[in-house]
Amino acid sequence: MILSCNPNMDKVSSDCPYPGCFFCVMKEGNPSKRRASILKFFRELPAQDDDGQVLPISGLWNTAMAHPNDPEFIELGIFECMAALIWKGLKNRRWLSHDQNIYIPYYAAHIIGSYTMNMEEFAESAVHAGVIPPLVELLRGRLTWVEQRVAVRALGHLATYASTFPAVASHGEILELSIQLAMSSLEIVYSHFYQYVDRRLSYHCDLLTRGMGGVEMESRKAEEWASQLQCWSLQLINCFAFKPEFLPTICKPEFLTKLPGMWGGLVNENSPAGIGLLRTICHHKLGRGPVASCPGIIESLCNIARSSDDWQYMTIDCLLWLLQDPSTCHKVIDKAVPALVDLAEITTLGDHKKLGDSIVNVLEECVQSQGTGRNSFSNRTKELIEELLNSRQRLKWEKNMPKEDLHIKQAAALVVKLEGNSLFSSGNISGAASKYSEALALCPMRSKKERVVLYSNRAQCHLLLQQPLAAISDATRALCLHNPLNRHAKSLWRRAQAYDMLGLAKESLLDAILFINECSQSNDPDLSLRQNKVPDYAERLVKKQMRAAWLFREAAIKHGGVHCEGDAGDIYGRETDDSEWETASESDIGNDGRDEMGNDDDDDEDDDDSEWKNDDERKEKYDKSSMKACGR
Repeated sequence: MILSCNPNMDKVSSDCPYPGCFFCVMKEGNPSKRRASILKFFRELPAQDDDGQVLPISGLWNTAMAHPNDPEFIELGIFECMAALIWKGLKNRRWLSHDQNIYIPYYAAHIIGSYTMNMEEFAESAVHAGVIPPLVELLRGRLTWVEQRVAVRALGHLATYASTFPAVASHGEILELSIQLAMSSLEIVYSHFYQYVDRRLSYHCDLLTRGMGGVEMESRKAEEWASQLQCWSLQLINCFAFKPEFLPTICKPEFLTKLPGMWGGLVNENSPAGIGLLRTICHHKLGRGPVASCPGIIESLCNIARSSDDWQYMTIDCLLWLLQDPSTCHKVIDKAVPALVDLAEITTLGDHKKLGDSIVNVLEECVQSQGTGRNSFSNRTKELIEELLNSRQRLKWEKNMPKEDLHIKQAAALVVKLEGNSLFSSGNISGAASKYSEALALCPMRSKKERVVLYSNRAQCHLLLQQPLAAISDATRALCLHNPLNRHAKSLWRRAQAYDMLGLAKESLLDAILFINECSQSNDPDLSLRQNKVPDYAERLVKKQMRAAWLFREAAIKHGGVHCEGDAGDIYGRETDDSEWETASESDIGNDGRDEMGNDDDDDEDDDDSEWKNDDERKEKYDKSSMKACGR
C-alpha cells in the first residue's frame, strides 16, 4: 500500500517516514517510476481501510481544479478509482463513518466533474470507467445534498458532449431526478442545513467554509451552494431539452410554471437558468405548445423582457418564436405584443444585432397572417402593432424631410414639453402626461435623446397616477432608446418603482441595483452618490426586494422557519422597513442646456429624500408643490 503523509507536497522532507506516500510519489524525479507508483496507488486505494485516505483525495481534488485539462491522471486510472471510492462510501457505512472518510465521496465526484468539464475525450474515458452509475446513486440522495450538488455537476458535464450524452440518457431516471432536484433543491438545503444551526453536519460546514467561517458565513455559503445545486440541475435538464424525445417529460405544467422564477445563474453566469431552459424548449415546436398553454409563463417572459435581467434577450427569443409559430401565436399574441412593441427600438442586445428590426418584422408578419385568417387577436393588439408600423414609416418620411422642417418639429416638441413641465409642477399630472404624449407625436424619431426624456417624464406621471403598467412601458421605451442601452438612471428608478407596485420583486431589484450603479458613475451632482453612499430611497427599495426575493423565502414559509410569522423581511432575519420610497424628484425647468441636436439635457435633478408614508400624504405633499418635476 502507498500511504500518505503531508498534503503540502512542497514541504515533504527527504526523511519522510512514509517514502511510498502519494505526495512523495508526486515528488519522484524519475517519470517512469512516478507513473508506475501513481498507477498502483489508484488501483489499490479503494481496497484499503487505513486512516489518512482523505489527504491524497483532497490533494487530487486540488489538482483537478487547478489542472483540469492535464491527461496524466486520466491515463493512469483516476476515474476508475473515484468511481470505486463512491461505491465504497455507498455500500460500506462503517468505512464511511471512520476517520474522515465521510469527505471522500464528495471529493471523488467533484474530481470527476472537474476533469470532464472541458475535454470530451476525458468525458469518454470517465464513461468507460463506469462513473455514471455511482453518480446516479448520489443524485438520488443516497448520501446528502452536498454530494448531490457535485453529482449533478459531473453528470451535467458528461451530458454536454455528443459522444457521452447517450450514456447519460440511457439511465432514464436521471432526467426525472434532475427535474425534481431543480424544483426542490432550495427547500432541501434550507431544511437540511440552513434552518437549524445546531443540526448542521460538521463535514458540511467544513466543505462550505473550510473551517474558516462561523454561522453567518456558513449560511451565506449555503445559499450560494443551493443556487449552484439548482443551476447545475437546470444545466443537466437543458442538455436533454435539445432532444425532442425528452420534451414530453420536461414540459409538464408543474415544472414549466416554476422555470421563470429559477434564476440559478446568480452564481454561475454561464448557467442557462430557468429562462435559458425555456429558450431551449421554445426552440422546438414540440415545446412551444406546452409553454404557450401556460399564461403565467408568457406574463413572466414579458416582465423579464422589460427588465435588466442578463437573460433579457432569451425571453425576447422565446416570445418571437412563439409568435412565429401559427399553432401558438394566437395563444400568446395579446400578452406578448405590448412588451415587444416597447422593445422595438432596441438596436443591439448582447450578440443580437438589429433586434428591434427583428421584432418589427415578426409583428408585421402577425398582422399579415391575421388577414389570411390564421391568427386572431384583440383590437388593442392590432392598434399597437399598427402604431409601431406607422412610426417606422414616419422614420422613413423624416429621412427625406428638409432639415429646416425637422428643426421646426424639434422646436414645437420642446415648447409642448415645457408646457408639460409647467403642468406637472402645478400638480396637473394627467395634463402633463397628455402634453408629453403630444410632444412625442411632434418630436422627430431620430431625436432619441429628447424622446428618452419625454418617455421617462411620462413614466413618472404614470407612477403618480398609480398606473404601473403604463410606467413600465414608457420607462422601457426610454431605456431602449438610450445610449448605452438600459443605462438611463431615472428610467431605471421609475421602472423599479413600477415593478414594486406590482409586487414583482426580482425585476424591481435588478433595476434598482442598476440604478445605483449608474448613480455611482454619473456626473450629475444630484444623481451621483454623495460621499460614495447609496441614496437612502434606493437602499430601502433594494433591501425590501432582497427580502422579498430571498432564495429561501418559499422554503422558509413552507417549513415555518424562525420569524416566519411575519412578512418576507422577518423570514430573512432583517429589520422590516414598510415605508414607501419617495420618487427621486428632479427638475430641469429653467435649464437652458442643449445637446448637439438642440434637445434639452436630462441631467439636472433635485432629489427629494423625504418619505411618503401613504398615498394621501403623497398627494398632500404634491399639492403643496414641494416636489419638483422629475427629470425635466
